Amino acid sequence: MPEGREATPKSVLVADDEPSFARAVARLLGAAGFQVTTANNGAEAAEAIAARPFEVIVSDIQMPEMSGVELLSLVRAHDLDVPVILMTAAPTLETALEAVSLGALQYLVKPVPSDVLVRVVERASRLHRIARMKRDALRLLGQEQGLAGDRAGLQSCFDRALETMWMAFQPIVDFRARRVFGYEALLRTEEPSLPHPGAVISAAERLGRMKELGRSVRSLAASALRTAPSDALLFVNVHTRDLLDEDLYRVGAPLTEIADRVVLEITERAAIDDVADVHAHVTNLRRLGFRIAIDDLGAGYAGLSSFAALEPEIVKLDMSLVRNVHDSPIRQRLIGSMTSLCIDMGMQVIAEGIESTAECDTVRQSGCNLLQGYLFARPSRQLPEPMTF
Repeated sequence: MPEGREATPKSVLVADDEPSFARAVARLLGAAGFQVTTANNGAEAAEAIAARPFEVIVSDIQMPEMSGVELLSLVRAHDLDVPVILMTAAPTLETALEAVSLGALQYLVKPVPSDVLVRVVERASRLHRIARMKRDALRLLGQEQGLAGDRAGLQSCFDRALETMWMAFQPIVDFRARRVFGYEALLRTEEPSLPHPGAVISAAERLGRMKELGRSVRSLAASALRTAPSDALLFVNVHTRDLLDEDLYRVGAPLTEIADRVVLEITERAAIDDVADVHAHVTNLRRLGFRIAIDDLGAGYAGLSSFAALEPEIVKLDMSLVRNVHDSPIRQRLIGSMTSLCIDMGMQVIAEGIESTAECDTVRQSGCNLLQGYLFARPSRQLPEPMTF
């Protein structure tokens, strides 16, 4: 979306070459509180989009002058965030695959039940607002993507890192209930040339050894849960490439055996676009009993892809948003809005990096009661008891 242009909240464009159908959808969405603009063909829709941004676009696929898929392609050329919902009375596999590849949020077959259409558009509206907030957070934090480093000796360094790798555990507390909600397993190694998890992961990516690293992490993390409280969850970080590892889905794998107590954290710092059919992979993980969390919300990639594909039960606000939040009205508004929207969508929200009582109090005022950080306990080899709070 061009700089300075922001969609009006709950503004929807409905494009359909059957005027009576477009009017009916407009009345339905209008009654649900949306501001609706209608277009009778693809060309009219393109003109409307050029004139102003929308929060959601609903389009028929078969239209004269410009099809819904062509319209979607036009939209994606200048706006990667706006959710586009495509509808058709004559679905084909080819059209569906093309729509998904171009980034359609949902593909609906007419006739669409009224309650389903309203629910889909409401979800799309919330997702778009989250996408905008994520971009605001990235601009605020001035973060850049990319890793750098010398490749010389990387293979032997990585071997030593695997040999000396261990897991540290940090509690996540439910402040309102005054109890431990879960523990996050954090990668550690004694190899000085790879001093932090990001360096180890970067080395594994460059060497093509992500599968080996992921299996080691999951095995070490699983062994610790035996000493955890019976109602505590184990949070384990999973790289997007781990979703392609068949061992993650193996019934006898260490982590799979305790899947009902495990939350897989998938970071927003790694793009999921290179993983084909992410939704199917995540569905398989849920069948095994795993829950899904999005990690680093507000500090990773902008856009809708991770939320739409993963549909997480839990989101974790990145510590860079939490840091000194009590002194930053902008951070307070972002955290409050993100927390409220995620809770509205049925997700639990965890704030990471809480180091002071001021940060704790400010985040809790935003509606977030699941907290993690040095204020409660530092990571340790054993499952630590959090400080009194």
